[in-house]
Amino acid sequence: MTIQVKICGLSTADTMTAALDDGADMVGLVFFARSPRNVSIAAASKLADQARGKAKIVALVVDASDEELKAISREVQPHYFQAHGEERPARVAEIVKLTNTAVIKAIKVKDASDIASAQAYRGIASLMLYDSKAPETLVNALPGGNGLSFDWNLLANAQGQFMLSGGLTPDNVAKAIAMTRAPIVDVSSGVESSPGVKDATLIAKFIKAAKSA
Repeated sequence: MTIQVKICGLSTADTMTAALDDGADMVGLVFFARSPRNVSIAAASKLADQARGKAKIVALVVDASDEELKAISREVQPHYFQAHGEERPARVAEIVKLTNTAVIKAIKVKDASDIASAQAYRGIASLMLYDSKAPETLVNALPGGNGLSFDWNLLANAQGQFMLSGGLTPDNVAKAIAMTRAPIVDVSSGVESSPGVKDATLIAKFIKAAKSA
């Protein structure tokens, strides 16, 4: 099995180049104002142009309005929207219809019931992404990209194709793949030198570790 890698939260031309040159299969652009990885639609359009034809472009949104979704769809033309908020199945279906774009639904995991909740999205979202649910005690927690992992054993009964995220680093991604058999892994904070600042060396190490697993 060839592991696919998504590098999320890219915000500069240099780090986008690094991710593409090192073999990223997907690149993520974040549209969430409170995130240190947030990019404007204009900046994202230029980054997407860099990636087009080389990797799948994923637009990460958090409970976005119809207007924002349509603007991103028009200007960025992503291959996927990643719904990383509280979007219910009906809203995911609306996003698909509104943008004519496949949706990756992020499921925030704390226990087995969260894994089970993914079933409601089957046939609506094209792919599930399992990420760590931030603890209530975490100050200024983000919907994703908090650098926290969850109990990977919970994915033993996960059904269908999925993407693994949450607390992955160059040092633990091989173990995570071995435990979960995830066909796709997603990283953001694990390849950063500081919040929102991607590190080209860490990107290269992560992709190599994942694809060698």
